[in-house]
Amino acid sequence: MDVSRETLIERYFPDSSRIVAYADLLVGAGIERGLIGPREGQRIWQRHIFNCLPIITLLKEGSTVFDVGSGAGLPGVVIALARPDLHVSLIEPLERRVEFLRQAVAGLDIQVIKGQAQDVRTSAHYVTARALAPLERLKPMTWHLIKPGGSLLAIKGRSAEQEMALLPQAILHEINLEGIEPGRIVELRKGA
Repeated sequence: MDVSRETLIERYFPDSSRIVAYADLLVGAGIERGLIGPREGQRIWQRHIFNCLPIITLLKEGSTVFDVGSGAGLPGVVIALARPDLHVSLIEPLERRVEFLRQAVAGLDIQVIKGQAQDVRTSAHYVTARALAPLERLKPMTWHLIKPGGSLLAIKGRSAEQEMALLPQAILHEINLEGIEPGRIVELRKGA
């Protein structure tokens, strides 16, 4: 069943004006600065914004979240706008992306950290990543950022099972939200 973009925005984003402004920024400055491809503008909602929503179902209320390799803010900005109860920090090493992220989150309670994941010395309940690296590289890069009992949550596509084969403790969540393509999130839990 098709669900309209407006219905999905209303359903998942408490402040619809902020997510619309973010989408406009992605389609404008995001494309101009090379953060997303020029053809992605027409697919920004389905392929990029709504694609990030399934992960929010795995995050406990009031948790801290580090979005590693945040790039244009996906999934970090989407998570923060959909779930204002969470404390989200975006970690990004490249200056031009950091500038974009600061513009995207101006006026919001979202921290932007310029640097590589390996250099960050605090921890969060969850670390998220989308299109950053294969799991076997992502885990050592981010494990120190995860509090005991927390999780690494990686949004994956078709490569999920193949990547999981190398990490038998990985859990695949296939999440179906009405009107949105099914989400595939691989979780690696850190022991308490």
